[in-house]
Amino acid sequence: MAFFNRVLASIGIGSAKVDTRLERSGYSPGDEVRGVVYIRGGNVEQQIDGIYIHLLTQYTREKDDRKITYTEALAKFMVTGSTQVQPGQELEIPFAFDLPLYTPATFDRVRVWVKTGLDIANAADPGDEDYLEILPHPAAGVVLEAIESLGFRIHRVENEYAPRMGRGVPFVQEFEFLPGGNYYGRLDELEAVFFPMNDGIEVLLEVDRRARGFMGFLEEAMDADERRQLVRFSRSELERGSGYVGNRLAELINYHAR
Repeated sequence: MAFFNRVLASIGIGSAKVDTRLERSGYSPGDEVRGVVYIRGGNVEQQIDGIYIHLLTQYTREKDDRKITYTEALAKFMVTGSTQVQPGQELEIPFAFDLPLYTPATFDRVRVWVKTGLDIANAADPGDEDYLEILPHPAAGVVLEAIESLGFRIHRVENEYAPRMGRGVPFVQEFEFLPGGNYYGRLDELEAVFFPMNDGIEVLLEVDRRARGFMGFLEEAMDADERRQLVRFSRSELERGSGYVGNRLAELINYHAR
């Protein structure tokens, strides 16, 4: 019977179970994530070579005129090393890790989750998945508030494949805004990518001008109507508030919207 139970455990039947319990579900990039990994032993004694947590998200990549979705590991954290679990034994192992600054916010259809796994030799991985709510980095939050104060509203948020632009990951999170207020009729859209840093933030803006006249339509057909600008805000500038940030952004947007 013991041999039969070990065979069943190797395919996940009657094996150890894992459940990750987070201290809370909402975070911002740079926050510390705390929780407990709860393990309940199965029908047989099992050797766990390691307990790990993957931080995961997804991004899209255009290939052959199709958008393909890929899953990306933002980070991997080791909770503990080798552990012996007896039949029916209950273990609680605390953990803590920092969310990387490039963790995307969970706007629109963007999802971020943690997957906890037990590394058990010759056995199915009894993994557990828990979804997180990721708010924008506080610095990005100030810039978002400033953009919205200029009359723009968020239209779409996507993680898009951009290996040369992503800092630590093969994608960037792109925010697309539709124009309103003084920019209605002047722009097609505004796009922004945020790169939080310890002492501020860099923002890549792309201003998509509305086509005007024959030359305007030619520019639009050739994508020459898009203007990109990288702007940096220090921590002290961000502390001056969204009004100050909005004024600086308005100067840049107005220059490229001419």
